This record gives sequence, structure tokens and C-alpha cells, in this order.
Amino acid sequence: MALTEICMIRHGETDWNKEKRIQGKTDIPLNKTGESQAQVCCAAAKEFEPTVLITSPLARAKVTAEIINMDLELPLHEMPDFVERSYGDAEGMNIEDRNRYFPDREMIPNVETFEALKERGIRGLEAVREKYAGERILIVSHGALINALLSIISKGELGTGITFLQNTSITTFACEDNGDWRVVDYNNTNHLAAVNE
Repeated sequence: MALTEICMIRHGETDWNKEKRIQGKTDIPLNKTGESQAQVCCAAAKEFEPTVLITSPLARAKVTAEIINMDLELPLHEMPDFVERSYGDAEGMNIEDRNRYFPDREMIPNVETFEALKERGIRGLEAVREKYAGERILIVSHGALINALLSIISKGELGTGITFLQNTSITTFACEDNGDWRVVDYNNTNHLAAVNE
């Protein structure tokens, strides 16, 4: 039986994360803390022994992946399927402002619906499983996208609205030959102890 394992890492911290602003598809770079988080993530990523490295095209994910890849030295593939959810007109706002102006989160102008996000995420995951069956794949992505996948795979027990994923936390999924996905681990931040002290 070929088990496909996918390790998803949320990108390192940005200034907007620190300020609790909604980023979505706005392309905000990592800050110094984010770079440090990515550096300490290297050992954990290496332990997973990935054979494939994929990243969201947004700078905060891509630079996280590039830092992690200094140790791995794998070809780096960009996949738009793993980009963050678009929050439309709420991007740049803090949570208080978003809740004041858009109390119904699904009614934000130009927002990507939760259903569309889930469809896009699972389509990306299935494409990766098909292309790299039986391999260990490392994907650097974003909080809302990883949480949407957690929500689908755990059948609503984890993920969106339930789980907060920290910057450079590690979430692992596995898929059996029969196509059944399961959550192996989520929001693992053991590697971050040194940075967060």
C-alpha cells in the first residue's frame, strides 16, 4: 500500500499577522520573526523527509518555503490552488473593523466563498496526491486554506471556526490507496519553543 503523506506548514509571521489585520491575497512579506520561525522550521521539515516541496505563490509563503529549502535543496513548485482565501474588501482591516462593517462574513464584497475555498483546496490536495502518489510532500500555505482542509478531512471536528493555526505550525494529512484522507497531526508548534520564549 502506497501511503501519501502531506505536511502543510502555515507561513511565518508578517507585520499584518502581528497587527491582527486580514491579509487574504494581499501580498505582505515576512517580518523578522517570520524569518526566524521559518529557520527553526527547517529541522522539523527535514525530519519529515519530504521528496516534494510546493508553495503558494504569495511572498510570505514562498519565502518561508525558500528558507526551509536551504536545508532540503528540493525543486520548489508553485501552486495557485494553495494561495490564501481572498477576503475581498475586508483585506487590510483588523478583526474589530471587519466585524463592524461586515457582520456577515460571507457578505463581504469580492470575498471568496467558504465553499469555493474548500473546493479549491481539496482540488489541489487531490492533484498533488495523484501526481506524487506514495511520496512525502511538504506544502507551505496559509491559515484559512489549511483550516478549510482540516474542516473537510476531520468532517467538521477541526478546522475553520474551531482551530487557530499558528505561524509555521505543521499540519499533517495522510491518504491511503483507496483515497481516504485522515488528519495525522495539526497545529504542531513544538519546533517553535525557542523562537516564542
